[in-house]
Amino acid sequence: MRGHGRRSIDLPASAPQAGARADWRALARLLPYLWQYKWRVTAALALVLGAKVANVGVPVLLKDLVDAMSLKPGDPAALLVVPAGLLLAYGLLRLTTTLCTELRELVFAKATQGASRQIALATFGRLHALSLRFHLERQTGGMTRDIERGVRGIESLVSFSLYSIVPTIVEVAMVLTILAVKFDSGFAWITIAALLLYIAYTIALTEWRTQFRRQANEADSSAHTRAIDSLLNYETVKYFNNEAFEARRYDESLERLRAARLKSQSSLSLLNTGQQLIIAAGLVAMLWRATQGVADGRLTLGDLVMVNGFMIQLYVPLNFLGVVYREIKQSLTDLGGMFALMDRAQEVADAPGAPPLLLTGPVDVRLEDVRFAYESDREILHGVSLYIPAGQTVAVVGPSGAGKSTLARLLYRFYDVSGGRILIGGQDIRAVTQASVRAAIGIVPQDTVLFNDTVAYNIRYGRPSASDAEVEQAARAAHIHDFIAATPKGYATLVGERGLKLSGGEKQRVAIARTLLKDPPVLIFDEATSALDSRNERAIQAELRSAARGKTTLVIAHRLSTVVDAHEIVVLHAGQIVERGPHAALLAARGRYAEMWALQQRAAEQQ
Repeated sequence: MRGHGRRSIDLPASAPQAGARADWRALARLLPYLWQYKWRVTAALALVLGAKVANVGVPVLLKDLVDAMSLKPGDPAALLVVPAGLLLAYGLLRLTTTLCTELRELVFAKATQGASRQIALATFGRLHALSLRFHLERQTGGMTRDIERGVRGIESLVSFSLYSIVPTIVEVAMVLTILAVKFDSGFAWITIAALLLYIAYTIALTEWRTQFRRQANEADSSAHTRAIDSLLNYETVKYFNNEAFEARRYDESLERLRAARLKSQSSLSLLNTGQQLIIAAGLVAMLWRATQGVADGRLTLGDLVMVNGFMIQLYVPLNFLGVVYREIKQSLTDLGGMFALMDRAQEVADAPGAPPLLLTGPVDVRLEDVRFAYESDREILHGVSLYIPAGQTVAVVGPSGAGKSTLARLLYRFYDVSGGRILIGGQDIRAVTQASVRAAIGIVPQDTVLFNDTVAYNIRYGRPSASDAEVEQAARAAHIHDFIAATPKGYATLVGERGLKLSGGEKQRVAIARTLLKDPPVLIFDEATSALDSRNERAIQAELRSAARGKTTLVIAHRLSTVVDAHEIVVLHAGQIVERGPHAALLAARGRYAEMWALQQRAAEQQ
């Protein structure tokens, strides 16, 4: 697995103000996705309000019923008041609360899941739009963890904010209003003071605890990345007998995760203890004041019951405020991490209003004084000019590191050139859409990686709409049909992770079949037969020549015997063209090509 750079997303500890701004930005980015379901949002909020009105009505009802039950013992009216009044009204209000809550869940579920799906899809699309440089530097395990946490964070954020924070705010406002209207302002001020102290303490402790959750996330991503990296490179681990080494590296991340989670749990205990102390103090103060009122004759027993009911209803949801606030903060952090992926700068982007590449018959390919550097201080190509006439084949040969495969990447516009330009059919590829450029090119790469799916799926990937007959025809052309047919499951045979169930030659023939099925006007063969034996190489070379007939073809090769029939052979050395011409002329020139040819011929004779 490639990439040993930094994690795809960095979430350093920041100042509270910066963290708050990031939270608001993440929330602002989420709202448009939810607002697409505005009638569902509105209906859910109305149901929240209805549930809370019914919930607050319970203590009020209990007060009236308690006050109305000042009856003498044995009075027959008590039998009517208690069962008929208390049970029926209480049950109706409770049923209303539950009904509104369940309807809220039903109404809003589609909005939550729809927003999650759209954001996940947008992130997935953005990742495919990012340059090859990003994907070579990424760490897949950590990045997939960021996306997974981000999608889960959407659901948590919506659930906790709409189902916990908003209802609690509504209920607190209603209770404070009732207390201020029915009793003296002292009840309201005690409640407000207890709430403010509770909220301030909760936010302060949770902000302090966030660093431990962030550390746990980073350790979790690191552990996941190392595990995925190690398992993907299973064979390499076995080759070098490094199972114990990999286990130690994995355990280092697990140890950091354990330490961060222990700190998080310890601080949670401190948070919960402080919260309960504040709740108990507020509850005692309210009940003491209400009890004094009853003793003085200013309040009834029903008032005492109502105050007690209000306090219980208020402080039960507040008990979970720390958890809710922490989860909302974490969800915003996770969501911000996923949005950071979406905001990642796109190194290679289509020009505004770029048209598609126009293709009318065979097209030529031209590289004009192309310069390119992966890193600014080390240029790879130094003014390379190359022309592939329509329908002809040009081969590029040279030692490893000369820049041969870089030409293929630039043609696909995985990177933009640092200088010069590349034209297909007379059109600068930077002025047209990337999708149309890549649709016009087919490649058989040196390092073939297949999807963990069937052989048929991997061949059909060249043209997903192809029929089974067309897939089989491409497989026959690539000389792999007989092998596929001989397997128990035929074209339904699974190739395994990255195609590891197939040999190198079999994988390369699948790649050849895939490209033949795509049938583009421009072909690139990047060491297309490097993994084949001599017999299969000769057979497939004939098929490649047949496939390239009438197409504009760039052949990148190390073995010179595979390119002797090319219309022109270009010798690349240290990012510069040092020789060019047909095979016979280059041999006669007795230059670098002739030296390479002689070395390879001697090596072949010694085998």
